[in-house]
Amino acid sequence: MKTVRLTMAQALVRFLAAQHTERDGVEHRLIEGCFGIFGHGNLAGVGQALAQNPELLTYYQARNEQAMVHTAAGFAKMRNRLSTFACTTSIGPGATNMVTGAAAATVNRLPVLLLPGDVFASRRPDPVLQQLEGDSRGDISVNDAFIPVSKYFDRIQRPEQLVPAVLSGMRVLTSPADTGAVTLALPQDVQTEAFEYPAEFFERRVWHIPRARPDDAALEHAVALIRGSKRPVVIAGGGVVYSEATEVLGAFARRTGIPVAETQAGKGALAFDAPGALGGVGATGTLAANRVAAEADLVIGVGTRYSDFTTASHTAFQDPDVRFINVNVAEADGHKLAGLALTGDARVTLEALDQRLRDWSVPDGYRKSCEQLRSDWDREVTRLYNLGHTPLPAQSEVLGAVNELSAARDVVVCAAGSMPGDLHKLWRTRDPKGYHVEYGYSTMGYEIAGGLGVKLADPSREVYVMVGDGSYLMMSQEIVTSIQERAKLTVVLVDNEGFASIGGLSRSKGMAGFGTRYRYRSGGSLGDDAEHSNGERLPVDLALNAQGLGAEVFRARNVEELRDALVAARKIDRTVVIHVLVDRYEGVPSYETWWEVPVAEVSTSPDVNKARDEHELGLKRRRWHV
Repeated sequence: MKTVRLTMAQALVRFLAAQHTERDGVEHRLIEGCFGIFGHGNLAGVGQALAQNPELLTYYQARNEQAMVHTAAGFAKMRNRLSTFACTTSIGPGATNMVTGAAAATVNRLPVLLLPGDVFASRRPDPVLQQLEGDSRGDISVNDAFIPVSKYFDRIQRPEQLVPAVLSGMRVLTSPADTGAVTLALPQDVQTEAFEYPAEFFERRVWHIPRARPDDAALEHAVALIRGSKRPVVIAGGGVVYSEATEVLGAFARRTGIPVAETQAGKGALAFDAPGALGGVGATGTLAANRVAAEADLVIGVGTRYSDFTTASHTAFQDPDVRFINVNVAEADGHKLAGLALTGDARVTLEALDQRLRDWSVPDGYRKSCEQLRSDWDREVTRLYNLGHTPLPAQSEVLGAVNELSAARDVVVCAAGSMPGDLHKLWRTRDPKGYHVEYGYSTMGYEIAGGLGVKLADPSREVYVMVGDGSYLMMSQEIVTSIQERAKLTVVLVDNEGFASIGGLSRSKGMAGFGTRYRYRSGGSLGDDAEHSNGERLPVDLALNAQGLGAEVFRARNVEELRDALVAARKIDRTVVIHVLVDRYEGVPSYETWWEVPVAEVSTSPDVNKARDEHELGLKRRRWHV
């Protein structure tokens, strides 16, 4: 057998460069490049391998380890999980900075490859800088923190262990059902050790992404349930988008008349004005979707994992005899809510259902009532987009201006705070890839880094990053990376001087916005109630900060100036930040929905006691779906 003598790190880079995916006859490069920040734990290993053969795997310089994982995840999501990035760090804080990114990727079922350095496998230098010592284990390191947040974890203690470990990692990265973060911990001495690797290990390898078909008997059972229903609804999740099933779903909805509601990951499955499109469902859903869901006698979940936001903490579906059909590549998700599991690819399963239901559609009255609800909701969106709120605009007006001035193929990116909920309700999505909100983990700081991943995945699209001041302060530095890579973003920095989302939640639970506003102490408190809300403003200038990071900056004092800035931004070829102040107290209502957030059962506060009474009313609406 022919062999090639390489260090473990050189072999890893060479192997990754040869990996591809294929679905429907179309091939994609699996690992598009490697983000990294070098330290003593990977500089002379993975760093040397990347530098020695730059044509194999492009190196991208990041500013924060967590952010580069978000960039990889954003890229993978935009590419329908067919391509991703590797991310390398040194052992120690560089490695553990990636843990949050790993968790976000795994929760959202997005493939990312993490290559943290590790302590010496030889244990000759012991303990080394940044080594975590354990009293009862000699092999522990901080990288063990990745185990619960990774779909696959391995530690390469000898150079030959790379072969089975990396093949197992590729299997997980390319699995529609089991993908997430893959972490290969690389001891710094092993990275530099040489081994005679089999030459065929480095040959071009194509990982076929199957479109699994559900069991025929289960399909027939599902068809019988659909035919027997009077008020069915489809809940479209991220699996619809990843499997490229949006056109099939649209045709299915038009012909059968079954309306479609969307999860955060599934938003964009239908264009906002398509027949039967009800918009977002659940705790951040539209009035149209929530009313239909509440009365549905059959729920067809397609590619959704039924998070508590989607089910409104198990209060969304109120029909006493409601049944569930769940289309999902992941068997565990298919069986949720005691549903009939159609374990298979969303596109081929919808095609199979459509073929078997050619002579069936919902009653005309149901179709008309759903269309009326959709039309009524569209008017509500228009109202919220044009409130004319003064002296500061409402957040809904900011979203409206961006939505109306963006093109159909442009992408909005968001992650945390009140904006994901408002976007889920209000954003008029026109393209399956036009809506990119990380709300599985709701990661503050994801927005700019994730937006960079979106732009790298499809440079032809304009990317609008919607970020609140709280998230911006946590992770804004990838503005620098976007400028370095000439990957232009338009960042709309919505400044409400604090944590407005949790502030609103706090007030709804009788807590008066405690600890959520950016002001100097007033009366010894950091509260946001009437007594303590008049503290002096902090001397913080986020627009000036963005300018210092290299962005072109606009300050918008009202919606008209925001519109002018958005028009001007389209003509600028580097990252733009538009700073706009909004009224933190002018929010978008909830629409006949509930989300379970525990409230203190005993309190000296009348407001908390009132909130507890309201909470107990909500608890009575919860359902067991068994």
